[in-house]
Amino acid sequence: MGISVTKPGLLSTIQDLGRWGFQRYGVPVSGAMDRLALRLGNILLGNDEADAAIECTWTGPSLRFDREQLIAITGANLFPKLNGEEIAMWKPIYVPKDGVLSFGKAETDGCRAYICFYGGLDVPLVLGSRATYMNGKMGGVNGQALVKGDQIPFLKSLELGQSTFNWSMDCSLYPNLASRRIRIMAGPHADRLESESLSDLFSQAFEISNASDRMGYRLKSKVLDLRDKRELLSSGVTYGTIQLPADGQPIILMADHGTTGGYPIIGQVASIDLPLLAQLKPGEQIRFEEISMQQAQHLLLEREQQINRLRQGVKLKYES
Repeated sequence: MGISVTKPGLLSTIQDLGRWGFQRYGVPVSGAMDRLALRLGNILLGNDEADAAIECTWTGPSLRFDREQLIAITGANLFPKLNGEEIAMWKPIYVPKDGVLSFGKAETDGCRAYICFYGGLDVPLVLGSRATYMNGKMGGVNGQALVKGDQIPFLKSLELGQSTFNWSMDCSLYPNLASRRIRIMAGPHADRLESESLSDLFSQAFEISNASDRMGYRLKSKVLDLRDKRELLSSGVTYGTIQLPADGQPIILMADHGTTGGYPIIGQVASIDLPLLAQLKPGEQIRFEEISMQQAQHLLLEREQQINRLRQGVKLKYES
């Protein structure tokens, strides 16, 4: 078998890297909010980076292991414990049969942790992905958040023949979750902003409102005004697209965003900062910093090179 859910936590869902190739049919990509944390957790276990894991929000679940397994916990610190004893994050952890994994709640920086399992979790593939899209009741376990009593099989049995791992990941390539600076590129409709509002976009603080979820973060700030209020045809959007509705309060689209939108697009969050954005909580304030497309591409390439070095290093550890 695998794991039994004894407490579900506030919002725990099975996620992978998303459901790609179906946006033209109106199907969102979904997947992990913090894709970097999920990728790193899977790399630590020698998994495929897209293997399904559990995304925990604010408070984590309580899980009983029906067989021994290897796990790695990444992302925000939700104070994980194994059989009542605190355990480390960012490293492989051996869990014995009948072990109980539990969590506290987010207290400082970040709000989402990822529990990755050796070989991943065995839930049905829906359009090529195991990711939970709750609004469409698709993927995961019955298309919904985990509930008490759910039983989730592992895809692989542990056959490593070792129960201790005295190494952990250097977290230098994971963002500092205390940062509130989000780098963005100007969107195709940024020139429609009044000059003062364009200046405000990069000078004022924006608060993440309580009306924020996996579909989008609604921001609160001084109203941003458009000088050109002509209606637009709907166009494609992506994770990190910053739209400006008629009320002048921006929305940043997140993992479960729709496939098109008709609001003006005033910015796009650089991919390098999407993991940080995913870890921010309602009530926290952020500031935008403008960078060029070339800068964003350079930063992303640099991080991917670091991830590749980590992947190669982990491979050697498992082969030794």
